[in-house]
Amino acid sequence: MNLKPLAFSIALLCSVPTMAAKPNTDLQLMPYPQQVSLTNSTPLVIDRHFNAQLTGFTSPRLISLVERLNHRIERQTGLFLTTPIQTKNQTPTLTIDVKAPAPTKVQRAKEDESYQLDVTSKQAKLTANTPYGAMRGIETFLQLIQSDTNGFNIPTVTIEDSPRFPWRGALIDTARHFIPVDVIKRQLDGLASAKLNTFHWHLTDDQGWRLESVAYPNLQEKGSDGLFYTREQIKDVVAYANSLGIRVIPEVDLPGHASAIAAAYPKLMTEVQDYQIERKWGVHKPLLDPTKPEVYKFINTLIREVTELFPDEYIHIGGDEVDPEQWNNSAHVQRFMKENNLKDALALHAYFNQRVEQILKRHKRKMIGWDETYHPDLPKSIVIQSWRGHDSLGESANDGYQGILSTGYYIDQAQPAAMHYRNDPMPKPLQVNDVVAEGEQWQTWAFSAPRKKGSPVTGTFTLITAKDGTQRGFIDYKGKSRRAIFDIQSIKGVTQFWMDSLMGKTMPKVVLKDGVLTGDMQVGNANYPMTGKLIAASNIEGSQYPTAPEPVELKQKQQDRILGGEITLWAENVKYDTLELRMWPRSYVIAERLWSDASITDEDSMYQRMETMDDWSTLSVGLQHQWNSIVGLKRLANGHDIAPLQVLSEAIEQAQYYHRHHEKWVNESYDQFDPLNRLADTLPPESLEVRTLTQKVNAFVKDPNNAALSTDIKAMFQRWADNTQAVMPIIASNHLLTQVEPVVQQVDLLSRIGIELVDIIQSGKKLDQKQIITIKQMIAKAKPIQDELIVAIVYPVETLLNHAY
Repeated sequence: MNLKPLAFSIALLCSVPTMAAKPNTDLQLMPYPQQVSLTNSTPLVIDRHFNAQLTGFTSPRLISLVERLNHRIERQTGLFLTTPIQTKNQTPTLTIDVKAPAPTKVQRAKEDESYQLDVTSKQAKLTANTPYGAMRGIETFLQLIQSDTNGFNIPTVTIEDSPRFPWRGALIDTARHFIPVDVIKRQLDGLASAKLNTFHWHLTDDQGWRLESVAYPNLQEKGSDGLFYTREQIKDVVAYANSLGIRVIPEVDLPGHASAIAAAYPKLMTEVQDYQIERKWGVHKPLLDPTKPEVYKFINTLIREVTELFPDEYIHIGGDEVDPEQWNNSAHVQRFMKENNLKDALALHAYFNQRVEQILKRHKRKMIGWDETYHPDLPKSIVIQSWRGHDSLGESANDGYQGILSTGYYIDQAQPAAMHYRNDPMPKPLQVNDVVAEGEQWQTWAFSAPRKKGSPVTGTFTLITAKDGTQRGFIDYKGKSRRAIFDIQSIKGVTQFWMDSLMGKTMPKVVLKDGVLTGDMQVGNANYPMTGKLIAASNIEGSQYPTAPEPVELKQKQQDRILGGEITLWAENVKYDTLELRMWPRSYVIAERLWSDASITDEDSMYQRMETMDDWSTLSVGLQHQWNSIVGLKRLANGHDIAPLQVLSEAIEQAQYYHRHHEKWVNESYDQFDPLNRLADTLPPESLEVRTLTQKVNAFVKDPNNAALSTDIKAMFQRWADNTQAVMPIIASNHLLTQVEPVVQQVDLLSRIGIELVDIIQSGKKLDQKQIITIKQMIAKAKPIQDELIVAIVYPVETLLNHAY
């Protein structure tokens, strides 16, 4: 996120109309439309006389859409519209021609959201088959508004557009930390602006029950700390979402994640005892007892209440992370399993889900659940939401089940937007040739990378060297399908490559010497120590070439079962006043992956357009991600100007992946009451300034005589070095920043080293061994996580070092 002057500019790069099957990305739009035809005609003027007219089907919802359009234009431009609704004597600026009403009263998972937008110098026309298409087209129209020296206008363009996937959603967890209704509604505005059509409302978990129940009032009285949504509030949110063309799917987690239920009704649990709301994060013991008739009566009544509030055809039952300890230790549960030929806890879980699915069916609802709910005895009407990844999603699709992907879209993890962008919902075949040809050499290395929480990351990777010396390879994580690795390099004796995994972008940097592997596995922007050994090779007698499952590959019929994906925002590290900083603007990036053509993959274009969305969503939509950061910084600044903290923030990042969770675990603060008031909580998921620096450094080391690059790089380093004097008084004034002081010192030191390294590289000189060792020690000291922060400039400085000797 950049807090910069707000401006919208569009490069009209085409002098003649162009139309192509694969859209360009010339316009500042996100998600990018399927087909775009630009001309160089005079733009359509947007001024105070703007007005819109509904010319086809109309309804209260469409009239509300026009009113919202007018309000958005006023907010986006600062204009006062004199006659926003077209009168008989006016020529409308925009006509909206909706051909027919929505085919059903309740929005379905698959609707016609297509539209066509034609803009000439005199008028714009939006045509859609349904109200949903008109809603999506209006967002494109608003994104097209630009400002130049002549005023506000829209380029002359023809757009034909429709979504690639029908299910494009976002999960917001309001159970772990309660989120007020006004914040939820604002996120719905954001979802609509990104052409997302599903709000997955996570309402229950171990830390809270947020759904008012009439039949079971103890749920909110004993399971919510008084923080829950009344039935009227829920109806209001659902109605508001409907006005935006957004479905609302409630999630009521069963049979695990049930501590809040246990606190309210302990007799429903397998182990009956007094329970409290769980304050710590993680997987916990309370489990509903699948042998008790009163449990199914409870669920039936709850589902009836839920259907009164949520009209969508689907209800999410959770079903994930079931710790079977209570079931395994219960004599009566074990007896029940034996009587019903249920061989283990997995079979009992499947039995429970079958009973729940029948209850849903009686209430005319379909089941959706996480990977753990999948079982061949469940009907094909259920939808599997996958957190385990493409393997699980593909297997269920091959077995006839529809599915949606959330792996790779977990925005509670800080991750680079590029990682989300590369993550397509459609399972892909192996992206590398893993067959060794005659004359090629190979080595397989086993590795282990311990984490601060959870089991070590283990597996093997194999490097194949072709006759011409080029390398390719793959990695076999334990229990996962084979994955390609990319950009294999040997830099100063260190072998490195990268791949995307469940953890995000992962980059081993290892020394492979005398059969021993040592080094680090960089996950996101932080490192795990990595060790291992050579276990097989083409030149070692008796070696067996590694085998592993291939990624699931789907035929067209099975591909049609992949409905799309959902952004996932769990709330362990999120509260109401930091939520938007996690969601926006990068949710537009994921929305583009779900809406736009699969060929739209240019990451530089994506980042450039995401920065435009950063400001546009603040101005037009009213999202508060920029304000979230400013407020957090003001709290830390203790009355000082926040500008020095903002400059410091350019050079650092919050620790990505789940590193922050693991730090809290180690420090025994992994719970509901850990304050989210650190500097890390004010930062966006990645520093775009560090991304820019990295790109410039990578270009510079290839072209060290490029004076423009060296000047730009040194200017960035100088900015951060000069900031030290201004930021240190702020650091000294607030106890919350005490642990940040070493970070400031390292940013200062690395910035000054960076400037010197640029000069050395440009001069053609080389560092001596003593200098190399000293700088390596400084870099090593700056790499670890400090107060949940990473000194992100350490990596481009390391690149400079590697080219300075």
